[in-house]
Amino acid sequence: MLRGARGEAVAEALRGQIEVGDFFGAERFVPVSNVHMMGDIEVMGEGGLEFLRRTAESGARCAVNTTTNARCFDFGYAGRLGQSPENVAREGVLISCLREIGVMTTDTCINYQAIYQPHLGEHVAWGDTGTVIYANSVLGARSNFESGPAALAASLTGRTPAYGFHLDENRAGSLLVEVEANLESLSDWGAVGRIVGEKHQDYWAVPVFTGIDRPPTADELKHLGASLASHGSMGMYHVVGITPEARTEEDAFRGHEPTSVITVTNNDLANLYAGYDTGDGSANLVVFSAPQLSLYELKRLSELLDGKQTSESTSLVVTTNRGYKAAAENLGYLKNIERAGGVVLEGVCFYILDGVARMRTEYGWDNLVTNSAKLANIIKAHRYNPVLRTTEECVRIAVTGRIEDP
Repeated sequence: MLRGARGEAVAEALRGQIEVGDFFGAERFVPVSNVHMMGDIEVMGEGGLEFLRRTAESGARCAVNTTTNARCFDFGYAGRLGQSPENVAREGVLISCLREIGVMTTDTCINYQAIYQPHLGEHVAWGDTGTVIYANSVLGARSNFESGPAALAASLTGRTPAYGFHLDENRAGSLLVEVEANLESLSDWGAVGRIVGEKHQDYWAVPVFTGIDRPPTADELKHLGASLASHGSMGMYHVVGITPEARTEEDAFRGHEPTSVITVTNNDLANLYAGYDTGDGSANLVVFSAPQLSLYELKRLSELLDGKQTSESTSLVVTTNRGYKAAAENLGYLKNIERAGGVVLEGVCFYILDGVARMRTEYGWDNLVTNSAKLANIIKAHRYNPVLRTTEECVRIAVTGRIEDP
């Protein structure tokens, strides 16, 4: 490949990977079976778009199955949201380039629920933080956080430098989290992720959770991981007796002593919920997003909204992927959500919507209520005021337009 046998684009990709490997002290490459890349216009920009054009025109093609993360536009709602026609067009060109290279534009940040689940020990090159921590932790696969160009390089070469979470020694637990709280809602799992992540903002930290006395659902583990990655930049965790590399606490730590011990109680959760600024108590925006909703989450939301109507002063926005939206429509869940006043966007996540900062002022969206601890963290970059609440409370707020104390 370096000699150009598969074209200059592949040679360029491999040269970049060698530089990354040298930086992290990698001694070799590992083959990857699957790639998931951040490929929206916000991430790639004009430079990235031109790079993709050149790659596509060179004839380079994906060596392994490659999917895309959430994008910036639901093309069916771009006009309604007042999004830039120029940026819509650029996103369209970007999608065309990706497809020409052989990328499957699935536009989902929950590929591990909707598209592909790698197995224990399987090496992949995934880009979105929530997907990576889920792959490492829940599935026992192996990946680092791969930027858009790095993921594309792995797609073209079929391999990635062996450093970080590809290596056994970096997958051992480093800190102990004793969970004494009752985790009853998806937001509770995200709240635990915030508590742990804020105390240990370290990519190499691997928390080990004990005290969880029932098998968590995929959505609960999804919210835990997304929050840990957002608040703590963490790429892996263990849940003793649940995740595949933590049959026991000894398995999780692999002979090492924890560097610290954190205890999470019901009082900690109550204080966290109470710590969000609710302003005058008005709620003009409720968002279910980041990560996109699974079909199970859409079903639950449909049930909670059945026969209800959102407040005239409150917008309700939901994001999911194309497949789950189609399934929700077929099963009647979509009709319930939309009849209640909700808007279900496909292929996007709220915080990366093109113009999301403009929407805040244009639509008067200040307080943003959500059950996602990840969204409550990341949306502050666009100067929204986030309020974390349970799924059930988010629905009640969407209907009444008022935020009550937790």
